[in-house]
Amino acid sequence: MTTATRGATTDVRPPGGLLRHRDFRLLWAGQAVSSVGSNVTTVALPLVAVAVLDAGTFQVAVLTAAAWLPWLLIGLPAGAWVDRLPRRPVMVICDLLCAVAFLSVPLAALLGRLTVVQLLVVALSAGAARVFFETADQVYLPVLLRPGQLPEGNAKLQATQTVSYVVGPGLAGLIAQLTGAVAALLLDALTFLLSAVFLLRIRTREPRVRPSERSRSLRRDITEGLRFVIRDPYLRVLTLFGAASNIGLTGYQAVLVVFLVRELRLEPGLVGGLVGVMSAGGIIGALLATTVARRCGTARALLIAAALTGPPALLIPLAAPGVGLAWPALGGLLIGLGVAIGNVVKGAFRQTYTPHHLLGRVTVSMHLLNYGTIPLAAVLAGAIGARYGVQTAIVVMTAWLAFTPLILLVGPIRRRRDLPAAPAAS
Repeated sequence: MTTATRGATTDVRPPGGLLRHRDFRLLWAGQAVSSVGSNVTTVALPLVAVAVLDAGTFQVAVLTAAAWLPWLLIGLPAGAWVDRLPRRPVMVICDLLCAVAFLSVPLAALLGRLTVVQLLVVALSAGAARVFFETADQVYLPVLLRPGQLPEGNAKLQATQTVSYVVGPGLAGLIAQLTGAVAALLLDALTFLLSAVFLLRIRTREPRVRPSERSRSLRRDITEGLRFVIRDPYLRVLTLFGAASNIGLTGYQAVLVVFLVRELRLEPGLVGGLVGVMSAGGIIGALLATTVARRCGTARALLIAAALTGPPALLIPLAAPGVGLAWPALGGLLIGLGVAIGNVVKGAFRQTYTPHHLLGRVTVSMHLLNYGTIPLAAVLAGAIGARYGVQTAIVVMTAWLAFTPLILLVGPIRRRRDLPAAPAAS
């Protein structure tokens, strides 16, 4: 990776680490507020569908699928475009589009025109913006930071994102309890506007994309990114594991709110609180990720994270009113711990291991399968729930998740202490 790919501000590390890095702080703050808003949506949107529009189990699951479907529809060309465009403006535009989409829900409700179809359109629109935002974000972080700073940067971003998994659902449940679920989406719109303001204040200039890169065939660019992932033994197995585990994760999460509200008869405030507690392990995982990777090795840290993500999922179907809520809380805590450690290690590895000019396309190529399975899993869970009951759907999906760590034992990761710093061919 050449120095030309980085901004001039990243050559010298500011005293005090990334907390003294002004532009990283702004990026961090923007992501923190938008993550809180996004995780308000994960509970608020299903609550609106269930409590306001009386949607069925399958319709609620389709809402989750719609939010992730754009990864399948536009993921690959989005990665090629992000490699050609300035990333910060892309991220700002995505924030503004999300703000408009979520603001339309309380406005429609106020006018008495809110429908499930509109919720689906909002989920699709926000999902499309998320494809561009997350891809640009992965490519933009190495512009702000040096390679040696990326693990710390990813850990901080993962930690705040994980905190949002706790704060967002809790806020959604509290607001829904006090003022109604629709009002929670107004908060979501405001967080995206605030995120755009933070991003606009960043000063680091990105290197300009050469005209020759913009004029290349879009198909050729897409193929180049896919080929790199398919041929690389590390990226390939990580992609397969991510896709398989996301089937289980998204499958049970897509019907979890319906299960808690209709089967266990929990109030919205308690639903938000329980979902928040289930996500709290991710905070610990994000804080411990760099320490675990340093002491155990990055490859072994991925195996530890996978073990925490899989088998504890079997505790979630044991949920019952009262004391029985401790089982899903514990299962969710352990899953969050494993997911956070894995995401930090995997994110830093991908950003340093992949040639920077390919990073956008490689990121999207991996996400195409990782995230592309999510809408399929949500629809499958919804179909199982509608046909056999929502608890059966949760049992099936958590059982699948429990066995996914075995995939990492197939590739070269099991034989190493640390992941490589660069592809073998280089």
